[in-house]
Amino acid sequence: MEGTDALLHALRVRGMVPDPGDAVADAVVAAGQAVRKHSFLALTPAGRAEADARLRLAHGSPEREATAAAYEGFVPLNTTLIKVCHDWQVRPGGAPNDHRDPAYDWGVIDRLTALDEQAGALVRRLAKRVERFADYRERLHKARHRTADGEQEWLASPRCDSYHTVWMQLHEDLLVALGLERGTSDAERVS
Repeated sequence: MEGTDALLHALRVRGMVPDPGDAVADAVVAAGQAVRKHSFLALTPAGRAEADARLRLAHGSPEREATAAAYEGFVPLNTTLIKVCHDWQVRPGGAPNDHRDPAYDWGVIDRLTALDEQAGALVRRLAKRVERFADYRERLHKARHRTADGEQEWLASPRCDSYHTVWMQLHEDLLVALGLERGTSDAERVS
């Protein structure tokens, strides 16, 4: 993806991005698809509609079929990630995890590693069919390694490209590609 499509894609899955201050950003702002907020660009409702239209995969296309299959595999992994992130932040009994118990933290990291291996296979398969999903694998892998290397924020912090942050972007990208809204029930997921 290049140009306007790449910028709209980044805005759609991230919400806000640093303003590159280039001609593409100027055109997106001039079209009413984004607004400048300090040194960032933020998507407008018109920009969201435009991004959704550009990024939705055509019904019956091989790319959509591959994405639908990936999404079906993603849903149970998402449930696992929610539990892993919860357990990273909150210990059994409801006490905050102060990360002073290495055995407990490594147990959570081991579960993240197993999840990442499954997610990695899913994302690699999908990226062979739909190129825009290619960078998620490396970003997830990097966040997992930084967590294992002792950088605790790299599992669930919204302030960095943490595992959870990248996962949420992947989730949003899958939903946009399939024309689904977050919160869609299992019965309505991919039809």
